[in-house]
Amino acid sequence: MTLRVLAVAALLLLTACAPLAPVEQGEKNPVVTGGNKVPPSGSGKSRYQFERDGAPLQKLDPNTIVDAQPRHEVLRVAGNISPYIVNGKEYQLIEQYRGFKQRGIASWYGTKFHGHATSNGETYSLYEMSAAHRTLPIPVYVKVTNLDNGKTAVVRVNDRGPFHSDRIIDLSYAAAVKLGYAERGTARVEIEVIDTDNSYAVASGEAARYYLQVAAFSQLDSANALQKQLSAGLTFPVVIATSGISGSAMHRVRVGPFVDYSSAQAAKKVLQQQWAGDSHLVVEAGDS
Repeated sequence: MTLRVLAVAALLLLTACAPLAPVEQGEKNPVVTGGNKVPPSGSGKSRYQFERDGAPLQKLDPNTIVDAQPRHEVLRVAGNISPYIVNGKEYQLIEQYRGFKQRGIASWYGTKFHGHATSNGETYSLYEMSAAHRTLPIPVYVKVTNLDNGKTAVVRVNDRGPFHSDRIIDLSYAAAVKLGYAERGTARVEIEVIDTDNSYAVASGEAARYYLQVAAFSQLDSANALQKQLSAGLTFPVVIATSGISGSAMHRVRVGPFVDYSSAQAAKKVLQQQWAGDSHLVVEAGDS
């Protein structure tokens, strides 16, 4: 047996014996109706290498863990379908999330989910300062305070959950270590959204335009008719976005643009009073 094989075997054995998070961690990538998650394959096998969640072998020094650095980020479609359904329960994302505060129990997730996709398609790392929340838009930055010891941490929400308990937030293992509750598994916390003002351009100079797309037609006359119908009852602009070459072009009827995610979600409620069909969020980025 080569040294490489021995090393891998030893690592697997040690990881399997690593301390387990003494909490119910839940499924980080459940089947989401109306959301962005991809259901597991029909093989009946778990997508995860480990059956149970736990901590990594190498303990982290809380004094070396650096908070997530809040910055302007566009709230894109990925991870932000609203409403969405998990395990038969419907969840509506918070529209006016700026200034949002919440108190409750926090848990953490680690090795089982390390390296797997989060709700917005990013890769989860237990060493990064991230979090999962059921109803906050993705991504937002949250200050978390451990009410038992006063320690604080800043995390970036890029995942959904926890769904199998009354806990309000699932933090990465690193964040739990920084807050001093990794060994206990849970802690009483207060979370507060940090306002990075997503309505302005992100640091790279990219500006976002938010639309509600209500329909797409191959015939321009049909798009024009719906545009006229919606414009008669809405105070928001109704536009037609055409793409493709003549003969195969698609004409998409959209309401907007809106300056930010919250404005688009508020407009969706107004639209639902006039338009019986469904609408979905479209985010375009550009220099204007």
